[in-house]
Amino acid sequence: MGHPTTASTISERFAGIPHRTAWQKLAEDHGLNLPDGWVDDILHECDRRFATELKAMAGAQEAITTIRNHGHDVSVASSTELIALTNNLDRTGMLDHVSANVFSVSQVKRSKPAPDVFLFAASQMGFDPTDCIVVEDSVAGVTAARRAGMRSVGFIGGGHAYDALQARLLEAGAACICSSMAEISDLIGTMENALSASSKNKGRLLE
Repeated sequence: MGHPTTASTISERFAGIPHRTAWQKLAEDHGLNLPDGWVDDILHECDRRFATELKAMAGAQEAITTIRNHGHDVSVASSTELIALTNNLDRTGMLDHVSANVFSVSQVKRSKPAPDVFLFAASQMGFDPTDCIVVEDSVAGVTAARRAGMRSVGFIGGGHAYDALQARLLEAGAACICSSMAEISDLIGTMENALSASSKNKGRLLE
């Protein structure tokens, strides 16, 4: 579109924010006249590549199993539209682990950093927001968790991570940081102990 940028610059600004929102903002900032179907074409290309290239992050299934074995529920609360989200989870073999608890921005009014999708997920699962723990890899997501009244773990092990991500997640309100799925269950356990000291209910994980 005539405005050079880098993947890390886009990640730093728009990770955790829906494509349509990001492109609307870019169009406003740079006076872009986006062709008809521009965002749809991008989403179709993502879907085409995801069909053969998308893989679960190392240790993700094991982390969910460990958390569940400790008596906690796990859900996905995502900025991805519901159909694409379900397809992506299925392609990576993750859907069976969370199929009953998949929630999307397409089910709420506002996207992250608004807290809507987290609050919706908690309400559907029957939990108070203060009993939920969020694992998030974006500033928008950590901000949404804070606004929902939920504690959060910042995750910096994704392919979109940039140099300042850890500092920005902490600044946004993450209680701690993990860099791999293998670290998550230990961190959740530590935070669960803190939650148990102030609540009779078990802490829950929203991803």
